[in-house]
Amino acid sequence: MYAVIVSGGKQYPVSPGETVRLEKLPAAEGEAVEFDRVALVSGDDGDVTVGSPYVEGAKVRGEIAAHGRNRKVRVIKFKRRQNYRRLYGHRQHYTDVRISEILSK
Repeated sequence: MYAVIVSGGKQYPVSPGETVRLEKLPAAEGEAVEFDRVALVSGDDGDVTVGSPYVEGAKVRGEIAAHGRNRKVRVIKFKRRQNYRRLYGHRQHYTDVRISEILSK
């Protein structure tokens, strides 16, 4: 069984027992989270339900495993012969969520 959830403006395929890395969520580690914006649900018997835009009554439950920051992305701006160089970096925050169950009607 698997589902596709929408979080942070992106779609993520998830299945029970796996850990997925999402955009930062405003919850503490160990807290339970529930995603009700489910775009697709596939059952064990092979039937697939696609929402328009979301599947009615479908939910995905999980638990926040960890918070963290990704590796630094360096951005360089450069113009030749103009003595213009700029270097800056960015580290995006993320949340690891362990998926516990997928509920559908």
